[in-house]
Amino acid sequence: MGGILIILLVVATAIVAVLCYVLIIRSKADISFSSIKDNIISVCSHFFHLVTNIKFCDLKKLRSFSDLVVYLRTKKISVCNPDLNINSGTEPDLDVLNCRVQLTKIQEGKQSYDALGVEMRGEIHAPDDNHNASLHISISDITEGPNKAKIVKAKVKQWQTSESSVESAKKSSEFSYTSGLGKLPHKITTLSDWTNVAQLRLDWIMFPREGKRILQFDISILSADSHEELTTSKYLFNYDNPYYGYIDLQENAERTKMLAVALAFAVSAADGKLFDCEIEFIKNWARENIDTSQSNEKDKNKLEKALDETIVFFREGNVLNVFDLCREIVDIAPVARRYDVLELCLNVAKANGSVVSEELNMLRDMSFWLEVDNEKFRAMMEKILPVNIMKDKDVEAILGVTSDMNPEYARVHLNKEYAKWNSRVTNSDPQIQSQADQMLRLIAEARTQYVKK
Repeated sequence: MGGILIILLVVATAIVAVLCYVLIIRSKADISFSSIKDNIISVCSHFFHLVTNIKFCDLKKLRSFSDLVVYLRTKKISVCNPDLNINSGTEPDLDVLNCRVQLTKIQEGKQSYDALGVEMRGEIHAPDDNHNASLHISISDITEGPNKAKIVKAKVKQWQTSESSVESAKKSSEFSYTSGLGKLPHKITTLSDWTNVAQLRLDWIMFPREGKRILQFDISILSADSHEELTTSKYLFNYDNPYYGYIDLQENAERTKMLAVALAFAVSAADGKLFDCEIEFIKNWARENIDTSQSNEKDKNKLEKALDETIVFFREGNVLNVFDLCREIVDIAPVARRYDVLELCLNVAKANGSVVSEELNMLRDMSFWLEVDNEKFRAMMEKILPVNIMKDKDVEAILGVTSDMNPEYARVHLNKEYAKWNSRVTNSDPQIQSQADQMLRLIAEARTQYVKK
């Protein structure tokens, strides 16, 4: 073992000597220092990757210098392509495994999918001929730098990392593609041309953020039997992600909750009053739904302070631009979350036991601006705000008819409402019976106003 370490030190010393020689020669030839520096960095980078890929337990098995040379050659890896998606025109070193990634499309049946095509070229070293091998690909996002690399997640379970430990469970959704390569025909198999080895559908993958990303692909060839790494390669790829990433979605979800609290206060203050029961309801919802689990006590106090400042804002008679808040929610939140916002606001309106027309009108406007299905919203309103707690029986808000509605359309709509509520008159629940009776009376009134002209 000591002899092998001495050999390695000799190799390292030789590389340093070569670098010094290159530095002296090129300085005499008036070559720019930046060019010299780039070459030194390139050589050092290759050497670093070589050393980090060595397993010292393997060195124990080596018996001669020729064994060491063969071993080092098998562990030599290609470094990341610095050109990022740009073909430099130079031929790759076929003594190592090279890889590249390109945007492509794949056809599955009648459906076409955008994909990332992974190609390889160069040497693959195996322990013996006809060795069974497999391919493994992982992707990390290094847009903010290698030290702040973020995982790329898999949307489909098939390509998610399977880990059992508690710590690793946090990364269980990390993208991890594995596929069989079959048998490598020779101990040293050379791919003389670029060979496609994987097509990764983009709908399988979720990146951290939207927009321009720098992705690092780590491609490994493994022994299918022992899972030992035979060779590895890296590639940097520029990709413009058109969709929200998982960090964006988390931030948008938290932002939506903050906006929901603001809208809830707007509904509470719609009639010019803020009731204590409504305030307490909103505060409790915010504490339960706005994520402060990873925050310290100072951050939790910030939430309480923000809620108190909002209360003062409305009690001083100020108003929010509800339309703008709703439009922002539409931009960042899926429809399901918009219904959650409306459910909160409906419960706030209900909190003091009665609902006034100002609150109903604001709720109706919000449902329109949030672009939810009107019938589903009205079903929510009927469930949370029964007609008997409404101080003002606003027919348009309660039944969904308007003064500019075509009389024939209004007739059909009211007939549907009549059939629905008439079937509930005999319900075993007295409260539902009472609500049905009141709704039928409102429908009768609406018919005289909106149908008979």
